[in-house]
Amino acid sequence: MIKVLGFSPALLLAASALFPLTAVAGGHLPGEAGAHEHQDHGSMQAATAADAKVYFIEPANGQQISGGEVKVVFGIEGMQVAPAGTDTPNSGHHHLLIDLEQMPDMTMPLPASENVRHFGKGQTETTLTLAPGTHRLQLLLGNYAHIPHNPPVLSEVIEITVK
Repeated sequence: MIKVLGFSPALLLAASALFPLTAVAGGHLPGEAGAHEHQDHGSMQAATAADAKVYFIEPANGQQISGGEVKVVFGIEGMQVAPAGTDTPNSGHHHLLIDLEQMPDMTMPLPASENVRHFGKGQTETTLTLAPGTHRLQLLLGNYAHIPHNPPVLSEVIEITVK
């Protein structure tokens, strides 16, 4: 008899009749009751604490850095850092925007890319390898689902030069 994850096919078939896989996984198939094809994640936006702010502890705005490695330390006030997936009021995790030309949709989960770095484990610092030149950095706090708060908690943009 074949077993999947230690369960027999008969047991899996019976369980799937009661609990569709998509429901267990937390998703829905297109067209299925509960699916949200309209892509409106605004209801998933968390409110921002009145005194919330994120900022750079280092590097400093205008800093010139020798070599390609840049240590970046994130600061936060008025809210707590919590890993992605942790739905705790007044919390979120950092996203580092690097040389971003256009801001992402603030009502949707932030895309992960070279220009939008996710720190979903609750990290508060990183080391970047950047090419020589001037770079623009900005912090953006995301909620448990990587969606910016309402209103967004954004740092000032800083510019650094890597030599």
